[in-house]
Formats: sequence, structure tokens, C-alpha cells
Amino acid sequence: MFGTLVRNWWVVLIRGLLAIAFGVIALLAPLATLRALVIVFGLYALVDGVAAIFAAVWRQAGDPPWWALTIEGVVGIGAGLVAFVWPGLTALTLLWVIAFWAIVTGVFAIVTAVRLRREVSGELLYILAGLASVALGVLMLARPLAGALSLVWLIGLYAIVAGVLFIGASIRLHGVKHRIGQLPGELPHPV
Repeated sequence: MFGTLVRNWWVVLIRGLLAIAFGVIALLAPLATLRALVIVFGLYALVDGVAAIFAAVWRQAGDPPWWALTIEGVVGIGAGLVAFVWPGLTALTLLWVIAFWAIVTGVFAIVTAVRLRREVSGELLYILAGLASVALGVLMLARPLAGALSLVWLIGLYAIVAGVLFIGASIRLHGVKHRIGQLPGELPHPV
């Protein structure tokens, strides 16, 4: 898993940039209709799910099992599809879908970070991103009637914080790649 993450550090970077973009949009347009929130969330969840599956598919021999990233990807894609198939979801129903998705993806980010700690320092950023996701889900479940505006602000802030943490993690992973040079399973660069 470590080699896969280091080789594909840019996927973590893209995930962080997308999360920040989503968060900024959510904060700048807090009075957007629920349908717009459903569409924006659906796009984010689909892209995030595809990114997780991409990371699972491009793993190398010897990496840990791919099932965690695959489950995270399927949950993300499923949440995105639900948002598109039933755009008339109420704020409460959407809240439950987002809360479930946030908790599942957060738990898998924490599991990934714990496995990384044997290979690289700085896994704390990935753990913090996972904890932020779990905290968002738990908060949403604890206060379901807080209102759509609060939901938009909470999701926007979460996405920005998680995005910054993912970008920090990607920078660390990119630095590890340059520090250790060629990883097992990589072809040497032509001279």
C-alpha cells in the first residue's frame, strides 16, 4: 500500500483539491437550493469514489489487500448515484446519506493511515482527515434538524479542512518518493 500511495501521490493531491473546491462552492453559495447541493455532493462523491477505486486498481504485487479502497470507492459512487437518481431528497434524507458516507470514508482513511505508520512519518495528516470525516458524520447524525444552511456550512468547512489535510499528505508522499528514489516494481528512468 505504501508503494502505491507514494507512486500515486498525485491522486491524493487531486482528492484534496476537489475537496477544497467543493467546500469553497458550498460556503460561497449557502442559499443554493437543496437540488444544487444534491448535484454538487453527487459529483464530489462520484469523483472521490472513482479516485478510491483507481487507487485500488493500480496497486502493485505485495501491497496489502485492495478491499478497503474498493469499498470506500463503491460507497462514494453509490452515494453519488443516489443523489442523482432521487434529486428530490429532503434535507434530512440527504443528511443521513452524507453522514453515512462521511463515517465510512473516514474510517477507511484512518485504517489506511494506521497501516502507513509503519512505512512513513507524517501519517497523522491522513488520520486527521479521517477523523474530520468521522466527526462530520457523527455531528450530522446527532443534530439532524439543524437546517439546510447549517448543513451546507458544515459540509463546506469539512471539505476545506479535509482537502488541506489531503494536500499536506500528498506533499509528504511526493517528498518520500524523491527521498527514497526508485520504488520496488518501478522501471528505471531512461538516461
